[in-house]
Amino acid sequence: MSSTARKIGSKSKTLKKVSLPSSRKPTNLEINSISIDYAQIYNERLIWKRAFDLFFGSIGTLILAILYPFIALGIKLSSNGPVIFKQERTGFDGEIFDCYKFRTMHTEQEEKSVSELDVTDKNDSRIFPFASFLRKTNLDEIPQFINVLKGDMSLVGPRPYPIRENSHWNTTFPDFYQRFSVKPGLTGLAQAYGLRGGTVDIYQMKERLKCDLKYIKKRSLYMDIKLIIMTIKSMLTFKTHAH
Repeated sequence: MSSTARKIGSKSKTLKKVSLPSSRKPTNLEINSISIDYAQIYNERLIWKRAFDLFFGSIGTLILAILYPFIALGIKLSSNGPVIFKQERTGFDGEIFDCYKFRTMHTEQEEKSVSELDVTDKNDSRIFPFASFLRKTNLDEIPQFINVLKGDMSLVGPRPYPIRENSHWNTTFPDFYQRFSVKPGLTGLAQAYGLRGGTVDIYQMKERLKCDLKYIKKRSLYMDIKLIIMTIKSMLTFKTHAH
């Protein structure tokens, strides 16, 4: 499905046709094309935001380097498989990128059908004990500081979903595509207020989408700092609502 590029506004910015690929490997999923508002993309290219990402992304990567040996040991003692889990996700402008995490599930998993969303349930048997600690403290996400330095992600923004989930929700909510007009974030407005974790519930996802669109509209340096502080506080108090 496609749309013809058209000019908008007095500055003649355009809407670009973007097709979300289902994966680098072919699948049976059909994913809608989306039109990105380049007026919104233009606003995303804020100097302060990239400078903010590079500064704190460097600090986060240093923290990752310090914690890596200890977390890697805990994972290796708990479960067979790699330390880092890499998953294709959809980011800014519909681009696919490799999102990094510390692995928190056993590698021997039952394959889901292509029509079934592979979300993490509460008390999911695939999560090993040490991984539960990583997820509750958000430490499983800190390899994404590398994504921030690479420019795939920002410190704050809508969370990036796996390709299959994007396919599902993009055909469920008519304004879901607007999430792709900014870089995805390591944390975001929805996550800071406890709306996180795997879900197939339409109401819950609608609430998350409302938060994402609110952030896109009102994002600022003050809001980014506030959401980062809220996220750190939830990590230290084990109130991340992760599962």
